[in-house]
Amino acid sequence: MITLTNARLLTMDAELTEHRRGWLRIEGPVIQGLGPGEPPEMSPHAAENETRIDCGGDLVMPGFVNPHCHMPMTLFRGLGEDVDDRLFRYVLPLERQAVTPEVVAIGARHAALEMIRAGVTCVADMYYYETEIGRVIDEAGMRGVVGQTLADFDPPDHCDMDEGFALCDALFEEFASHPRVTPSIAPHAPYSTGTHVMARVAEWAEAHPGAIVQLHLAEMASEMAWCAEHHNARPVAVVDQAGLLRKRLVAAHCLYVEPEEIALMAERGVRVAHNARSNAKAGRGIAPVDAMRAAGIPVGIATDGPMSGNTLDLFAQFGAVSMFAKLLGRSRKPMPARDVVIMATREGAAVLGMEDDIGALEPGKRADLIRISLDDPRVQPVWDVYAALVFACGPEDVRDVMVEGAWLMQERVVRTLEPEKVLADAEQVAKGFGALVGVPSP
Repeated sequence: MITLTNARLLTMDAELTEHRRGWLRIEGPVIQGLGPGEPPEMSPHAAENETRIDCGGDLVMPGFVNPHCHMPMTLFRGLGEDVDDRLFRYVLPLERQAVTPEVVAIGARHAALEMIRAGVTCVADMYYYETEIGRVIDEAGMRGVVGQTLADFDPPDHCDMDEGFALCDALFEEFASHPRVTPSIAPHAPYSTGTHVMARVAEWAEAHPGAIVQLHLAEMASEMAWCAEHHNARPVAVVDQAGLLRKRLVAAHCLYVEPEEIALMAERGVRVAHNARSNAKAGRGIAPVDAMRAAGIPVGIATDGPMSGNTLDLFAQFGAVSMFAKLLGRSRKPMPARDVVIMATREGAAVLGMEDDIGALEPGKRADLIRISLDDPRVQPVWDVYAALVFACGPEDVRDVMVEGAWLMQERVVRTLEPEKVLADAEQVAKGFGALVGVPSP
């Protein structure tokens, strides 16, 4: 049993309860209790097995949830910046030539290290050789949703859709009963699968009750043009016609959605992963997040892949999420800092269907939490703890990270991975990538 004392508890429960000085007790993988002041006394027998940690006034809160990522693309980070045709010039050729199960594992391990150090305890990933990513998430001690990508642009791990669906079957077989790794199916996008594949995914999901489906949706002008040319419709309608809007869909981006489409998405139960920073870097626009949330759609804050948004820490996304909404509304009022933190915790958990287990500090929920120091001069004074988290804190302020009651990081030391080896392996692979595309090695 672990008891945290002298902590500033930001519970992120439905009432946004905060204890300026409180305690939290963890028994096995779950939160046993919490409250203000000092913890209640335990029996002498129980006390013998208790570890007490004085948090020194640091903030203790739920771990962050990143509902859309491509973890192995840490190895592409910074490649082809400011190049509009980067996808076709660098990414797809590299993936076809160089992405192997070993490369995926190395890149995913690199991503896991980065996220743990930034307080991300749960991630939804979609990429290739996804069983490798599930194994890395397990090894790192994180919680994750792992989605096997299906695409028709000659991806590195399947030559046709039969092979792709076989990979999905293998992924679900391996992780069906895992306590922290949830298997998922991930048709890439409407334009890269077509309605026939999306319809097959819908049938597959029907045969796998509760399966999460991940999809890029209404992200690019070229996607809008493809849907108009091939179906005389917009992406949301195309995906709905294929039967996917009803299938526990986590839709990434959703930049180009009209009010009536938002209403349909809400009716169908769609959840959204908002990628403010990567969207802005690509010059694609700002998603109507306030309108989606007002319609009842859960929206989480995501990083996208580290080639698109560069970092995998949610702190780097927070300011953009708030400020872009304020730009749309031409006011300071839209997207207050409190809502940003809700989206990064409780609402992000709801996007992945995990709101009963994670996203808030409450008795009975899983012990996925982080400890953040608020002592740095750039954070002080803390008039508003939500504003401090959104506009002042950074990943370097995260001191401890716990998932399922186990420490992944304590005092900035990651315990589940070997940082030096992780970084050395990643650098070695990146050098090989540079040689393939004819750019100087990092």
